[in-house]
Amino acid sequence: MILDRIALLLVIIGAINWGGIGLFQFDLVAFIFGGQGALLSRIIYTVVALAGLWCVSLLFRGREEERVN
Repeated sequence: MILDRIALLLVIIGAINWGGIGLFQFDLVAFIFGGQGALLSRIIYTVVALAGLWCVSLLFRGREEERVN
């Protein structure tokens, strides 16, 4: 499903950003979009968070598909 792949890509981007924050104290999203409080940065953070929540469903869907097949 294309939505699953988009969500996974956004989660990977979020993980890379968090890695940058943890290792180098560098927030790439804030750097690109004008700071953590900028509207565009907050939108990006929200979209990545929603993608993470969507990816939680991937954990359970794989098991359901195995049972059906």
